[in-house]
Order: sequence, then structure tokens, then C-alpha cells
Amino acid sequence: MNKYELAVVVSANIEDEERAAVVDKCKALVERFGGNITEVDERGKMRLAYEIQKMREAFYYFIRFEAEGTAPAEIESRVRIMDNVIRYLIVRQDEA
Repeated sequence: MNKYELAVVVSANIEDEERAAVVDKCKALVERFGGNITEVDERGKMRLAYEIQKMREAFYYFIRFEAEGTAPAEIESRVRIMDNVIRYLIVRQDEA
């Protein structure tokens, strides 16, 4: 099992319930493909480095999980088409 971190940038133009549903859906995807979530870090509303889809601010979430090597590709393919997800990135965390 490898350790990964999924960074999700969610639109600030939606209600709190919708935003929570987007994060829950991301967590469900991780678990669906055999991942074990170890930590969810909600950073809150932050200013974007540059304007994306006419938005200057968004909510940042970091989901740390353990999974097999094939899981990140499957998760990314599903997150890519999710509504209200502006940007996403999965990175592998090496043992330090």
C-alpha cells in the first residue's frame, strides 16, 4: 500500500451542503477503489493564485489515504468530471 494525498479545490460559489457533498463524494471514490482514508484536512476558503472560471477564491481540501498503485488513476478519472471541482491533484507521499 502506498500513501497518497488528494488535493481538491472546490468552487466557492456553492452552498455549504453542496460543498460537503462534493468532499463526501471524493472520499467515497477513494474508498470505492480500495483506499483507506487516514486524514481529511479542510483548509477553508483561500484566494487562488490566478483567476479560474471567473473565480478568485475557492475552498481547499486535502485527503490523505493509503491505496494500491492503480487507485490514483481511477480516482482522478472520476474527479475530473465532477461538478464544482475546479482543480485536483493526487501525489504520492514517499517515506521520509
